[in-house]
Amino acid sequence: MKIHVIGAGPAGCMAAIAAAEKGHDVTIIEKNAKIGRKLYISGKGRCNLTNVADRRTFLLNTVSNPKFPISALSAFSNDDTVSFFEEAGVALKTERGGRVFPASNKSADIIDALLYKLRALKVRILFSTEFLSFVVKNGAITAIVTSEGEFPTDAVVLATGGASYPLTGSDGKGYGILASLGHRIVPPVAALCATELKGAYDFGGKLLTPEELPLPEGLGLKNVRLSAVYGGKTVRSEFGEMLFTDKGVSGPIALTLSSYVNRLDFDDLVYVLDLKPALDDSTLDKRLTSEFATSNRIYRNVLGELLPHSLVPYFCAVSGINGEKQVNLITREERKLIGRLLKNLTFPVRSLAPLSEAIVTAGGCDVKEIDPRTMRSKIISNLSVCGELLDVDALTGGFNIQLALSTGFVAGSNI
Repeated sequence: MKIHVIGAGPAGCMAAIAAAEKGHDVTIIEKNAKIGRKLYISGKGRCNLTNVADRRTFLLNTVSNPKFPISALSAFSNDDTVSFFEEAGVALKTERGGRVFPASNKSADIIDALLYKLRALKVRILFSTEFLSFVVKNGAITAIVTSEGEFPTDAVVLATGGASYPLTGSDGKGYGILASLGHRIVPPVAALCATELKGAYDFGGKLLTPEELPLPEGLGLKNVRLSAVYGGKTVRSEFGEMLFTDKGVSGPIALTLSSYVNRLDFDDLVYVLDLKPALDDSTLDKRLTSEFATSNRIYRNVLGELLPHSLVPYFCAVSGINGEKQVNLITREERKLIGRLLKNLTFPVRSLAPLSEAIVTAGGCDVKEIDPRTMRSKIISNLSVCGELLDVDALTGGFNIQLALSTGFVAGSNI
């Protein structure tokens, strides 16, 4: 059969490889001059290609439609990914959190391995070729229209990616294509992205905007807890590392929260930062009481032992207490306030970063219209859909690339 794969990201490449191994005549249509353009920048250029976590952990780290990829992960697991690249000559290593990287820390090694396998299987790749449309007759695709002409086809795998990082070619065009074929598209939104904040609430509940009180840009915090609270209820709480930007927050725990709040009304959403998660309210108050009771030290110097120094001026401003005030003059009410702020520094959310800046796209092709065992469309008989085009997204740690590889493998294997 003549098979055409649209898109040469991890899902498209794996689909082409799997189809070629079944003996099909496979052609990839790719708008870029190289394969794996987005893969090249993944993991800050290191390519976190999978995670050694067990199946249950994989599904727990899948945010949207976590049951859908069960069959795909069974057909092509994280162990299969490791074996595939090691057999292709890529040395791998496992880092904190079960993240798997090429030992060289170069994503190019992963891309080269995919390209080598494609060439070995004699898969044709039409580079710098823009996909334009399909010719559809009697519920099946009969030809593909491209910038280089029209190509008859027996089956198609659509793997054009999501809408994040559009300069890599992942421009969301696939959603419109699927919609034109009759598929329902869950509106795409940003996931795993930075969050823009309106500012912070001070001791009296007044909002201090970034214009009035600039955020401590560039400050990274470790061992803190950041919670997303919507309408007074905690949606998600994450412990770990975060980073203040000029407009809001980023870093691992902030990125995770973004995937759980991206469809909420931001007017009712706040992030609550616990700067001392290891201490409960009572223990923290006892520590503050001990520090403040007899000491004639000044407030900002004592805070410097509780917080990173670059956060102290910001915290002083939010608490409304002069940093030069002697701590033995701080009242009981002020001490209680400081304790509450240390545990509940509250930032109303303005928005998430634009979809174009997100690591992945949430939303896409409604998975109810795709057979999870084969990735075949239930609407177009000879169309398969895989990768980020599907309404399936996961957290950081190698889970999203593995989902792309697994769904791509299943799509190519079941034509």
